[in-house]
Amino acid sequence: MALGNAHYGYRRIAAALRQQGPVVNHKKIRRLMREHDLQPKMRRRFIATTDSSHGWPICPNLARDVLLNGPNQLWVGDITYVALPTRFVYVAIILDAWSRLVAGYAIGRSIDARLTVAALQAAIAGRQPPLGCIHPFRSRIAICGGSLSTPPCRCRADRFDGTQGQSL
Repeated sequence: MALGNAHYGYRRIAAALRQQGPVVNHKKIRRLMREHDLQPKMRRRFIATTDSSHGWPICPNLARDVLLNGPNQLWVGDITYVALPTRFVYVAIILDAWSRLVAGYAIGRSIDARLTVAALQAAIAGRQPPLGCIHPFRSRIAICGGSLSTPPCRCRADRFDGTQGQSL
């Protein structure tokens, strides 16, 4: 059964055997699969969310030397995707680096400027940050790709810019 279904693990094989009639302990199935080197192949779907092939200059990392002593001094963020059974949805999240709480987020079907701007607007509306709050969004390319044309947006992020947001 495992040979015909390379993606079946011991749980799915146990369930399939139960449907066919014989009752076999899942521990025995796992042991036999391990002994016969029948490990399931993992199904992995990969979507690239970073576009590094552009001609914009690299911006300096504004968050590198910031010493935090309270909330709303440094926000970090990232864009990731969530795999649903039929498609992907993208999530842009902004975290407060000091408290590690979510300051704002947005969910969308495409990765574009509207997604990141909506997350930033949600964070600003929810937290009302003081002047001087640094926000080096890691996927600045997604912000710049849309309708924004402000001068700070005309550069791509340093590769370590906002890496605190990677722990989402």
